[in-house]
Amino acid sequence: MKLKAALPKRFSAIIALAFCLVCPQVFGQQDNSIPLDHFYVDRQGPSFFRKVLSKVTFGLSTGYGLTTFKHSLDGYGIQQNPGERPIIFPIGDAASTSGYSNWFNRVDSAVINILPTSFRASSDTADIGFRNKAFNIPLKATLHVEFLDRYRIGGGYSFEYVNLRSFVPTKYDESINLFKPDVPSFFLKKYFFMLGASVYRYYEYLLVVDANIGGYSLGKKFDKEVINKGVYFNLGVAVEREMSEYFRVFVRPSYEFKNFKTSIEGADAIKHKFNAFYVNVGVTYRIPELRRCFLKTCNIQINHAHGNREYRSRVHPIHKKQNPHYGENHPTLIKYKGRNKKKLNPY
Repeated sequence: MKLKAALPKRFSAIIALAFCLVCPQVFGQQDNSIPLDHFYVDRQGPSFFRKVLSKVTFGLSTGYGLTTFKHSLDGYGIQQNPGERPIIFPIGDAASTSGYSNWFNRVDSAVINILPTSFRASSDTADIGFRNKAFNIPLKATLHVEFLDRYRIGGGYSFEYVNLRSFVPTKYDESINLFKPDVPSFFLKKYFFMLGASVYRYYEYLLVVDANIGGYSLGKKFDKEVINKGVYFNLGVAVEREMSEYFRVFVRPSYEFKNFKTSIEGADAIKHKFNAFYVNVGVTYRIPELRRCFLKTCNIQINHAHGNREYRSRVHPIHKKQNPHYGENHPTLIKYKGRNKKKLNPY
């Protein structure tokens, strides 16, 4: 009797279990698990505009430059009287008593006094001219866009102080005096287009080759009516050190080619070359993708989220590479540094 009473109970339990397994498929319920999106929120990353803006890098540098001024006097001769300034004159007008005492930043006419002790040299028989060395102190600002993690394109502006010395004759220096220009110093302004690429990487060091091509202005001390300028070309190799995701320091040696011509009415124009060697030292800063955390009391050092929006740290220094575990590659935590050392509860 007990066995007969137990069978209906077992049979009803089997039917109930089968009903539980079949019913979800019958009524379209495929998954009875709790959805995780009730607990986790999808982070909202940077906008498209911020992603584009993060490709822009600003640069600022200074350094030292050495400029070599040199010009030949093809088609001219030099008249040198004792104790006087050298005067040049066109060869085709050798019998004339007029010449030029300045042919560098402007054209100044002068009267030639022919004396028994005068010295004359002509470009027909010798390679005559003058040369000079000057030092530069440049202040340079650049803006470029990096793409494909290698190439960069942009432009910039440079403002330089140029200190001139007296010009030394390239020939007959024992008979021809120094030529002292009326401009002991001037400011050189340059604006340029920049094109470059990184060619080698060693850990946090990066080797970059770039070129600057543009124009320049010699300042108010040069007569624009007689000065004809051209474009200049600068080729450099920079060694960059990545201090963090956004901040770099660099050293850039470079060599620059440029020239201008001084036009003289009725005579050949005089071409002045003033190529230069530079060593620039500076920094670059890239605009971050993420906005800075809005919460002033937030001390999180890694990229983090408030709500569904992602932010970058307020306290992480730009000169340190970010550690993915705790945000800063420094053995001492912020709560043990600076003013926080005196606080019982730094946070």
